[in-house]
Amino acid sequence: MKLQQLRYVWEVAHHDLNVSATAQSLFTSQPGISKQIRLLEDELGVEIFARSGKHLTHITPVGTEIIQMAGDVLRKVGDIRKLAQEYSNEKQGSLRIATTHTQARYALPQVIKGFRAEFPDVSLHMNQGTPAQIAELAATGTVDFAIATEGMDLFQDLVMMPCYRWNRSVVVPEGHPLAGRERITLMEVAQYPIVTYVFGFTGRSRLDEAFSREGLTPNVVFTATDTDVIKTYVRLGLGVGIIATMAVDPVQDKDLVVLPADHLFESSITHIGFRKGTFLRKFMYDFIRRFAPHLTRDKVNEAVAAPTRAERNQIFEQVDLPSR
Repeated sequence: MKLQQLRYVWEVAHHDLNVSATAQSLFTSQPGISKQIRLLEDELGVEIFARSGKHLTHITPVGTEIIQMAGDVLRKVGDIRKLAQEYSNEKQGSLRIATTHTQARYALPQVIKGFRAEFPDVSLHMNQGTPAQIAELAATGTVDFAIATEGMDLFQDLVMMPCYRWNRSVVVPEGHPLAGRERITLMEVAQYPIVTYVFGFTGRSRLDEAFSREGLTPNVVFTATDTDVIKTYVRLGLGVGIIATMAVDPVQDKDLVVLPADHLFESSITHIGFRKGTFLRKFMYDFIRRFAPHLTRDKVNEAVAAPTRAERNQIFEQVDLPSR
């Protein structure tokens, strides 16, 4: 059994059983991957993948367990490399992050700017996606950190820690009937078409819960994952925008009227997390602290040591989270 063979079966499983696509991503040949998988199956005496002719059709039951174990082995190998790098050059390496557009566009730029100044030899790679995609990338070890607000139930296998609270603002074009209001109500907002985030993104669930509690049905006419897109369609008069307050730019958005809405919606909490068992290098601790200053190395290690999610949550119950 070779490490290369384990990598091939794991990668094929995570490329929708497409051997050709796997070969391209690994810069190797399709026949070479197929041959090594066959050799591994012959050695183990079981089929990892079921086939129809030359095509892989599905993963066998035993194959599912083998692939899971292969992933664990590959992650441990990655940790060994990280450990060696930490002692050979603690300021060199790579950091992979998965998050949403709003976090990438508005919450992370200054953090990354400061991080890059301190660690210029650490390469940064950012993936944007849905909460489900973010959780999957972190759980499989494809990325080091997951940063998300929605879908915390998707992150059960990760050590998730609270970073900050944030709320929403209503944005309308100048001249809109709501523009002159000092303190808007949810009923007033519900009278107009609404432009906001796709469900499952950027605290959207809090928005829906607020309308539901008031017995109101919002007329959501347009949704997007990108806040800048939402603001564009507000400018076109498509509807009233409900966006994260951190996404309001006082310069670029000076043509919009911004109405505070934190009295209308419960605040949301953004979390950062990683797969339990991940070897955290010095610069990884530094990144977490820059993103959330209360998450010191000791506090992160305390969260890692907590045996259950409930006990981990208790660690942060008394922490006064900053607001953005």
